Amino acid sequence: MPKLSHTCRALGLAAGLAAGAYAAAAGAEDPMAESADPYLWLEDVEGERALAWVRERNAQTHAELAATPEFQRLEADLRAILDSEDRIPAVEKLGPYYYNFWKDRQNPRGVWRRTTLEEYRKPNPRWETVLDLDALNQAEGENWVWHGAECLKPAYERCLIALSRGGADADVTREFDLTRKAWVEDGFFRPEAKGGLQWIDRDTVYVYTDFGPGTMTASGYPRIVKEWKRGTPLAAARTVYEGRADDMYIAAFHDHTPGFERDFVSRTIAFYNDELSLRRGDGTLVKVDAPNSANKTVHREWLLLELREPYQAGGRTFPAGSLIAARFDDFMAGKRAFEVLFEPTERTSLAGFAWTWHHLVLNVLDDVKNRLAVLTPPAADAAAGAEWTRAPFVGAPEFGTIGVSAVDPDESDAVWLTAADYLTPTTLSLAEVGQAPEVLKRMPAFFDASRHVIEQHFATSQDGTRVPYFLVRPKDLEYDGTAPTLLYGYGGFEIALTPAYSAGVGKGWLERGGVYVVANIRGGGEYGPRWHQAALKANRHKAYEDFAAVAQDLVARRITSPRHLGIQGGSNGGLLMGNMLTRYPGLFGAVVVQVPLLDMRRYHKLLAGASWMAEYGDPDKPEEWAFIRNFSPYHLLREGVKYPPVLFTTSTRDDRVHPGHARKMMAKMQAMGLDVRYYENIEGGHGGAADNAQLAHMQALAYTFLWRQLSR
Repeated sequence: MPKLSHTCRALGLAAGLAAGAYAAAAGAEDPMAESADPYLWLEDVEGERALAWVRERNAQTHAELAATPEFQRLEADLRAILDSEDRIPAVEKLGPYYYNFWKDRQNPRGVWRRTTLEEYRKPNPRWETVLDLDALNQAEGENWVWHGAECLKPAYERCLIALSRGGADADVTREFDLTRKAWVEDGFFRPEAKGGLQWIDRDTVYVYTDFGPGTMTASGYPRIVKEWKRGTPLAAARTVYEGRADDMYIAAFHDHTPGFERDFVSRTIAFYNDELSLRRGDGTLVKVDAPNSANKTVHREWLLLELREPYQAGGRTFPAGSLIAARFDDFMAGKRAFEVLFEPTERTSLAGFAWTWHHLVLNVLDDVKNRLAVLTPPAADAAAGAEWTRAPFVGAPEFGTIGVSAVDPDESDAVWLTAADYLTPTTLSLAEVGQAPEVLKRMPAFFDASRHVIEQHFATSQDGTRVPYFLVRPKDLEYDGTAPTLLYGYGGFEIALTPAYSAGVGKGWLERGGVYVVANIRGGGEYGPRWHQAALKANRHKAYEDFAAVAQDLVARRITSPRHLGIQGGSNGGLLMGNMLTRYPGLFGAVVVQVPLLDMRRYHKLLAGASWMAEYGDPDKPEEWAFIRNFSPYHLLREGVKYPPVLFTTSTRDDRVHPGHARKMMAKMQAMGLDVRYYENIEGGHGGAADNAQLAHMQALAYTFLWRQLSR
């Protein structure tokens, strides 16, 4: 156990209860073989019996949580925030216009609209509607949810628009005329499936989708990519590449960069394992012979490799977490002359980068705080041995989480800059690299943050690892262990949790006087690939030990106590919540589990689950099930253990993480007589909600449940 204050006896008791529960779970016989699972019927997503069960649980949860004036006020406040006209409309430059997709009370499914930069600079820009999804839904009798648009350079006259029914990952793609603001009659159309279309030219696209039996991977994604000519049936499209059934995702794309037009085929074998191949004019493929584990980016004449593992090339070894660059044509010719653009330290990692016309802007995390730098590559005609130059980013914000993205990398060195933290609303600036940024938009404060402060602390995990976390607390907090505290975590897929302004958290939790905590546990990307890889597969328990260490540190500091400490997480974070519930039941007073994985014996057989085996392992292999079973919450539940109150939320239309996980866990816990409740949104996809009204409703349920349980 971590070295904490010896005066905190309550912490020692909670930790002892947790350790005892985990030891019992890990040492037990393998329970509930798949054939004996009495709740398999709940995996029938839209089955009449299963949906009747869902509706009954939803009604019970509403009766408990949603019937009070307090809930209705909170839901109304959250809906008002989500619908507010004062939110910053994020834009994307397509030709001369700046496009934004916007949802509010009048447009619950949203409008795709555009304006000019001159207008956008104004406090209240004048927008031109391009596509109204609510009007489209009414005209077609559908429930379309926006999935984005792919518009053809350089004219930006035609777009491929993806629309999803109810927010599922599966969608359709339809061709749209941006000039006439109308669908193209007899244009490109991809039927509903997981996959997509990508422009090659005005009359040709790459299509990767469900072409019929045997054309999808075991993960439920496209296995074949084809080239499709306008005016021909989809069945006549010509195969470009066919992957294997056990691959994850096959796709292709055309690089439209002027002077550097190229075609690529992408073969994703698994997470962190992919191949990129150059498609030559004769249709042959030449693999970009870089490590499968590296993120590969080709921009103009440059190849960038973001390394997840050490890489030996050109007589040098480059450590994992580095960003290295080589000239693409030289690399394809067999040369291996790389320059190091970033190399991690114990405290730093690469958060991302953005190409502009002449520069590369690096975004680095230093103990989970962003820092920017500008790199400039040598000119194409520079002498051999010419190096990249480095300079600070002029006017980089000094606070919070910083996001940077190019405005138009084919034409300018301008970037969008966003900055925010837990208490400071987002600011959007426009900056030419090397010049002071111009602030364009400031989001107003949606809650009173004047009474809170932000701190960063470090907990010590069970193996001695230093784990950072952010704490948002009232300035006048009394350190008596009674503060209602909400601890959030994710810990997977190399995703870093950095400080962000959440009006929902502020209104639903902080403004009431609560404490909010975000744990930067292993499995995430806060310290790059090493932080992620430290909690893969058999080491998954380290993520859970890290989260418990943060919880224990909060108790040791007398900020809160188990009775007043609640936790929340979704998707992989839902798996985290399930493990905290079953491994450390005495450490928490309430748990919110959102769109979760929970049955790790069957996760790889449900929807996209097979694509995550690089993260968790393969339960069909006995040697891997031996460790997976120790983080499968559905199998770790034990009779006679006192578990904290739980709220499960999920979505019927989630076709990524199967709603059966939450359904079955709820049914099992309810049969055990435990304090548990459940809400399943009929729409929403993996995000849980398809529009602002649904999102406000689900947020209000979670905050109402947590506050009731933790403020007693």
